[in-house]
Amino acid sequence: MENFPVINLESLNGEGRKATMEKIKDACENWGFFELVSHGIPTEFLDTVERLTKEHYKQCLEQRFKELVASKGLEGVQTEVKDMDWESTFHLRHLPQSNISEVPDLKDEYRNVMKEFALKLEKLAEQLLDLLCENLGLEQGYLKKAFYGTKGPTFGTKVSNYPPCPNPDLIKGLRAHTDAGGLILLFQDDKVSGLQLLKDGEWVDVPPMRHSIVINLGDQLEVITNGKYKSVEHRVIAQTDGTRMSIASFYNPGSDAVIYPAPTLVEKEAEEKNQVYPKFVFEDYMKLYAGVKFEPKEPRFEAMKAVEIKASFGLGPVISTA
Repeated sequence: MENFPVINLESLNGEGRKATMEKIKDACENWGFFELVSHGIPTEFLDTVERLTKEHYKQCLEQRFKELVASKGLEGVQTEVKDMDWESTFHLRHLPQSNISEVPDLKDEYRNVMKEFALKLEKLAEQLLDLLCENLGLEQGYLKKAFYGTKGPTFGTKVSNYPPCPNPDLIKGLRAHTDAGGLILLFQDDKVSGLQLLKDGEWVDVPPMRHSIVINLGDQLEVITNGKYKSVEHRVIAQTDGTRMSIASFYNPGSDAVIYPAPTLVEKEAEEKNQVYPKFVFEDYMKLYAGVKFEPKEPRFEAMKAVEIKASFGLGPVISTA
């Protein structure tokens, strides 16, 4: 198996730009994941994010997780657990409106740091979307505009901790799935591993690297590129030692954004064979995804296609293109 793609964003500024863009292109087409270094977010700031996240887990969440495990009898399981994950999580919403001031138990310093972190990641996400546009031959800003809807993109963060697990062969840290949204930016623990992606039928470790940001593509980018780029199944393997920190931020379309393949990326042959991805409102896709997150993505696309066909014949809700 070839090496996991690691991309130095600084090298875009010099003679290495062409080779770096090629590396991003290859990662998007063949991996659905890549790891960014020299991405512009200061390492000292990332150290602060990590320290405060781990402190918050210890002080506010660790005991709750232990109580949950005890109440569900998860420590003594004898057979595979298929309906739960071995993770402690909380969520922050940044766009279109932040809820960070309402999330309980966060110290002021942590709130402020996470607000600043979200702004830095939003800027990085938009920079990456334009790099993808360049590689795809789309006009600058196309993907950001596709995500926009009437109120702008949705952007939120899932903060997870994966404590030591006595039976990692029977319960996953996080079950295998693809991400529903657009572009995912992950700041993960550099000491405790666990994240894996499925490539060519094999599970491959996403290497923990200090101060890197892991990027992966969601289902919406697969639709917009008409399958040129694909969202990739991934999972978290629970570990017996150490608590793994994971801060995943999701730069997604607005709830009313209409998602469909970019016309310039739909080849005539695909059109003739009816191999074109569906057109739908992002919120409708998310409603479907909520119930089938841990199932294969292809039936989701087929279901949205069926809705689209019904609408075109006046047999169901018409999908607005406003």
